[in-house]
Amino acid sequence: MKTRRTPWWQYVIGAVLGLLAGIGLASYGESSGLSLIGAPWIVPGLLAVLGVIVLILALQVHKYANTDPKKRPHSFINPTIAVYTLVLAKALGLAGATLAGWYGGQIVVSLSHIEADFYAHAVTECAIAAVVCIADMIIGIIGEWLCQLPPNEGPENLKIREAKRRSDIAQAYKR
Repeated sequence: MKTRRTPWWQYVIGAVLGLLAGIGLASYGESSGLSLIGAPWIVPGLLAVLGVIVLILALQVHKYANTDPKKRPHSFINPTIAVYTLVLAKALGLAGATLAGWYGGQIVVSLSHIEADFYAHAVTECAIAAVVCIADMIIGIIGEWLCQLPPNEGPENLKIREAKRRSDIAQAYKR
């Protein structure tokens, strides 16, 4: 299976869409009197735990992919789990960018009312959630990088180097 790295602009689009949605939600809450802003404290906690889990899984995949096949334990990591880790890292990066924009949009609208205790508390909740989401986005990007396979072609590959050495020896015997 060949996958591509997530382009940088997809993170930007996610953050902008999240920002617009957060601004829209906070503005609707102001006009309707139904307040939907803020983030319960469990949300940043769960997002932080998810980020740590993805990072640990990605480090295991990276260790497995960069270990010499002769020295690997047979049941070190399941290839399906490696693919799921890659997909999870991609999803965490994009979701982190979008949710950071979401909470950032709520902060932007709520800053004009920060003198009220409710809005001050909501801004604090959203700021903490946004920081955790940015950290998750970074972990997702790093996790995606960690799940890359080492190059299988080129002069730095052991198999290519060994084949070239054998070819050079064969050429020397022909002379």
